[in-house]
Amino acid sequence: MSDLITFDEVSKFYGEVLGVNHVTLNIPPGITSLVGPNGSGKTTLMNLMSGLIHPDRGTIEVRGISPHRPELLMKTLGYATQYDAAPRGLTGFEFILSGLLLHGFSQKEAEQRAWAALERVSLTDAARRKVAAYSKGMRQRVRLAGALAHEPQILVLDEPLNGLDPLVRAETIALFRQYATEGRHVILSSHVLQEVDVFSDQVILIANGMIIAEGQIRGVRDEITEHPSQYLLRCTNPSRVASLLFQEDHIAEVKVNEDGASLLVMTRNREALAQALSRIALLGNDIDGVVPFDENVDALYEYLIGGRS
Repeated sequence: MSDLITFDEVSKFYGEVLGVNHVTLNIPPGITSLVGPNGSGKTTLMNLMSGLIHPDRGTIEVRGISPHRPELLMKTLGYATQYDAAPRGLTGFEFILSGLLLHGFSQKEAEQRAWAALERVSLTDAARRKVAAYSKGMRQRVRLAGALAHEPQILVLDEPLNGLDPLVRAETIALFRQYATEGRHVILSSHVLQEVDVFSDQVILIANGMIIAEGQIRGVRDEITEHPSQYLLRCTNPSRVASLLFQEDHIAEVKVNEDGASLLVMTRNREALAQALSRIALLGNDIDGVVPFDENVDALYEYLIGGRS
């Protein structure tokens, strides 16, 4: 059985409104972040792979299982939507327990799994309190506990970091990492773009229902040829180094930063830039460091989406 989540030319429409269009993906185990503005198609992709909706065109397989087989899919997949749907009249423990009983576990095993899931999201102290009394972050965590309580191979999580304080956010990301090291899928969407390149194995950038780019942050950046790569260059004589760089035909732009000790360099050829900097250093110009300035999701998103929402 395949361990991939695959989309083959998948399209989904809501009447005349496009959900996703001609999506082809092969998502390996690990942490995959879906990145895009509201309405871009992230939730539609999650609902499709979870079997909640079905494509109008194309096919989907989730680790070899068709989403048209919900009785099999529900055993291997856990889904926590962004919607605050936990019944407020239940306690956190009752909410998790009810889901496990629906999965077919015995009362005894369901209770054991419910406590284990609540412990994994640090909610055991609040387990007997009603969900109505939970904070936003606690309700977010109890939904996560509900998704992982039956130990699925795939976690699909829509905006799972919303409402979490920094400590709980770090604990939650650590949980995602643990799942990934066990060969499972963690598929999540996030608007916390600066964190995506820290904890994700790959990102999928979405806009207007279409996949704009996919892969590791560095790999996606490598595919962008129409935009110059940006580097922050620290040196002792920025003006002199800038004048020498301007003589290189691969340089698109050089700016001396306000600190007077660094340059922002834009190049169409990173290997040529490395060679040029070696030559410039050999001429007696001290170069203290070169740091990629755009290998993060914010910069990629600005490049690829153009800032549209």
